[in-house]
Amino acid sequence: MFALVVVLDWVLVTVFFSATLAPSAIYKFDETFAAGLGLNGTFDNQKNVYKSTILGGSIIGLFNIINVLQLSTEFEQLNVNRRYNVNVNTPNENYWSPALFIGAGYRNGNVTFGVRYDVLHDKDKSIYIDPWAPFVRFYF
Repeated sequence: MFALVVVLDWVLVTVFFSATLAPSAIYKFDETFAAGLGLNGTFDNQKNVYKSTILGGSIIGLFNIINVLQLSTEFEQLNVNRRYNVNVNTPNENYWSPALFIGAGYRNGNVTFGVRYDVLHDKDKSIYIDPWAPFVRFYF
């Protein structure tokens, strides 16, 4: 089983650009449990303010209690590297940002969608603005 999440956002006036590619390789042990590894790569650019590169990986466990309900746990460790424009007068940043997600989703065939919560969320260091995040997983 292979899961792929692709996020691509940009503002038409080219002030801000963000792209994320986050593939996962998941092995299905039986009908109720699957686990795997993931990679995450993100590039952000806010014109004349900063550029950011975020790289890391994750370990995920998926539990299918009943056919349509999927529970998940995922530990993610990301290295954040932000380079600010000299006119902004902010020091560059390079740090590790951990996240531990607990989630639940509705599963229908090769698609699962739901919500997850980051129990390690740090409002100052997390790359996610909120500990709650929706997700969609496609399996093929």
